[in-house]
Amino acid sequence: MCGRYATTRSAGDLSGLFEAVDETGDGLVADHNVAPTDPVPVVRVRAEGHRALSRGRWGLVPQWSRSPAGAARMINARAETVATSRAYAPSFARRRCLVPADGWYEWVRLADGSKQPYYMTPRDGSVLAFAGIWSRWDGPDTTLLTFSVLTTAALGELAEVHDRMPLLLTPGRWAAWLGGGGDAAELLVPPPTDWLARLEIRPVGKAVGDVRNDGPELTARVPLNRSTEPSEMTLF
Repeated sequence: MCGRYATTRSAGDLSGLFEAVDETGDGLVADHNVAPTDPVPVVRVRAEGHRALSRGRWGLVPQWSRSPAGAARMINARAETVATSRAYAPSFARRRCLVPADGWYEWVRLADGSKQPYYMTPRDGSVLAFAGIWSRWDGPDTTLLTFSVLTTAALGELAEVHDRMPLLLTPGRWAAWLGGGGDAAELLVPPPTDWLARLEIRPVGKAVGDVRNDGPELTARVPLNRSTEPSEMTLF
């Protein structure tokens, strides 16, 4: 799954990278420790046909939901079932989005029972785009733009960290994902393993485990304690 990630680029930077109109209003705040229900940037296509950089809340709330209370349980949608799920299928068919990210975190259980966090991020510092779906929920007192990140089976060395990973979209696939329609099987194909090999799998400090912590130090590399590594881990 993807349960924590970082997105630190400004609204101006993201608007340029994704060729989108900035509709975030007062801009964006860098967040090195995005957690469920946090407000973060997403790129979607408006009814007028242009790409828009919007602020969405992580954790999809279907339009038919009575309340947004269960949003934290809907941060991820499985690529294998997103096209048929009652909660996700309408958004997958008509409301797909890109979720800009610098990288994401996963935790590996060590031989001593503790957990070591890792940060997956492009070695060249380029932006990542998670495949996402969004929905608008209208409540009695508020309207929420919410979204989920699609996940798929992890590939290559990423599978040694976790059995799932975000569905990452290469730049050449952004337009097709944002467009209406399309063949589901083609849309949900994961990126090639040689493209995934450009990602660094970086051990980071355990402070990221507390959602109250934020700052660039969370993504800084830390030395591993080899005596506590799982014996089956080979990529580090």
